[in-house]
Amino acid sequence: MVPFSVLDLAPIAEGSDAAQAFARMLDLARHAERLGYRRYWLAEHHNMPGIASAATAVLIGHVAGGTSRIRVGAGGIMLPNHAPLQVAEQFGTLATLYPGRIDLGLGRAPGTDHATARALRRYYESADHFPQDVLELLHYFEPAQPGQAVRAVPGAGVEVPVWLLGSSLFSARLAAELGLPFAFASHFAPDAMDQALALYRREFRPSARLAQPHAMLALNVVAAEDDAQARRLFTTQQQAFVNLRRGRPGLMPPPIDDIEAFWTPEEKHGVARALACSVVGGPDAVAAGIAAFVERHRPDELMLTANIHDHGLRLRSFELAMQARERLAG
Repeated sequence: MVPFSVLDLAPIAEGSDAAQAFARMLDLARHAERLGYRRYWLAEHHNMPGIASAATAVLIGHVAGGTSRIRVGAGGIMLPNHAPLQVAEQFGTLATLYPGRIDLGLGRAPGTDHATARALRRYYESADHFPQDVLELLHYFEPAQPGQAVRAVPGAGVEVPVWLLGSSLFSARLAAELGLPFAFASHFAPDAMDQALALYRREFRPSARLAQPHAMLALNVVAAEDDAQARRLFTTQQQAFVNLRRGRPGLMPPPIDDIEAFWTPEEKHGVARALACSVVGGPDAVAAGIAAFVERHRPDELMLTANIHDHGLRLRSFELAMQARERLAG
């Protein structure tokens, strides 16, 4: 069975605040480390009331400092919001503090709404230069050369695995061209997943960073003691998607008993399409669902995410998911 990892947004639940979200984030990371998850990634989002992971590199340092073995990284840093040199310095610093444990995933979306994107990109109005920015960033991680005018300190010569993230063919093609590992955002935008995976594997060119293609897929997994409880817990994520599409993003809502009364048929269809890559159920259903997903898509790794309102039940979901992996591996 392929390795499992965790994707987190440091969600702020209704009745909670950012401080509690950060405490729960670290608790989940330590829990994932004990359970044997390979990576713990945090994603950059801005101007989202229910997501506290805007200062992604800061939180990565906090999680890495509070754990001892699990790899910690960005899934991802939205590169158009940042100067490549600054990202190289930040992650060169992290990798120097926590050698062999830091990952850098890069995305080309702003991770926010248009007005906030403009606020973030004061001198940069589009993501058109994403490929050039990736190359510039990779250059800063190479050993500094004599006479090099600009270098990342620290960063130059520091080993930082760089991934490209995406939900379309663009990043899949770029990752293949540059010989980088690729992570697909199938947990919320699965439409192009099969096509992107095929393109990445077909067009991959070996590089000094990676000899053969390495693809990771994201999967929503909400596991509970039985199917009915899991379906109820999943209504938190379903509500959040509807609220986002209604233009009213908010704190992570508690689950509800009747999701059908909450959404319109059109909203239900849209959420079902966006969250098509989801495994929801008790232990048997989760094991079967994960096995079917891996058999069909053949990822090299799986990155699990679970937006569950109750922290204890969220911890339990990741525990049940890892138990399912152990059953499948055995």
